[in-house]
Amino acid sequence: VQLQASGGGLVQSGGSLRLSCAASGRSFSRHDMGWFRQDPGKEREVVAAITWNSTTTYYADSVKGRFTISRDNAKNALYLQMNSLKPEDTATYYCAASWGNPQGIPTASLQYSYWGRGTLVTVSS
Repeated sequence: VQLQASGGGLVQSGGSLRLSCAASGRSFSRHDMGWFRQDPGKEREVVAAITWNSTTTYYADSVKGRFTISRDNAKNALYLQMNSLKPEDTATYYCAASWGNPQGIPTASLQYSYWGRGTLVTVSS
């Protein structure tokens, strides 16, 4: 699976952005997917994740109620709707794909095998 994230940019605090992740390959629909973010000098952290069939989602506490992850398997696409953005949301955002998680939705970066190039989100105060 090859992934490409897009949709980042500069937005004011309180604003919204929608990130997209385009996937190539026929197996996208069988992969659990996640959004991660990373600031320079900090560890990469999970933002949200979704199972292959969209039955289960996960959100980091810092984004609950503000961000929504979704996917469209027919379009090989993953999305992250980000509302009420805060300056602390500033980071490079990455989409990632994970295969084979019988124990539940993957939330650790080590569980993801495929990564896209990131897209930068900057939230000004």
